[in-house]
Amino acid sequence: MNYLVPAQAGAQLVTLIVYGAIAAWYVAPWLRRQPRADALIALLWVHVFRYVALQVFSAQRDGFPISDSGAMAIVLGDVAGAVLAFLAILLLRHRIGVGVLLSWLLVVETTYDTFDNIRGGIREHLMGAAGGVTWLVLVFFVPMVVVSFVLLAWQLYSRRSEALDQDRSARYGAPRPTLAKAAETR
Repeated sequence: MNYLVPAQAGAQLVTLIVYGAIAAWYVAPWLRRQPRADALIALLWVHVFRYVALQVFSAQRDGFPISDSGAMAIVLGDVAGAVLAFLAILLLRHRIGVGVLLSWLLVVETTYDTFDNIRGGIREHLMGAAGGVTWLVLVFFVPMVVVSFVLLAWQLYSRRSEALDQDRSARYGAPRPTLAKAAETR
């Protein structure tokens, strides 16, 4: 009997459940206490590492039965997601609102990429075909991307009317007056 398909599917499901529990018990409460931009940045960092998808080329060389077009679709989608995430982080660190727009674009791109990869995996019968590093990526990293994606969409939607640095001044203290302002108050 071939246990590869249920092993991979089961491992992915268990990892999703574990990451979901971590997200619900620890990450979500922490995100609520952060300024909006910082919460988004924390979630975006997971997506920056989606370039790990480039590993599919070595997996293909080592026998992973994915077509060239299937491998290229995975790589293009994930590298695009990584670039969007990094650009969004750069903008959000400077509290530039376009970072929120890029974060939304990442949500749309990730939704499309995820469904396209699932469709391609079904079409090419890839479930259970992964081994080595590919198996680890699929079982541990992909569920992390999925959970962070859900948290990112939740943060973007639920905090849509909140300023990027709403409680930044409370967190870091009020801005210090300049020498000219200090002289005016005397």
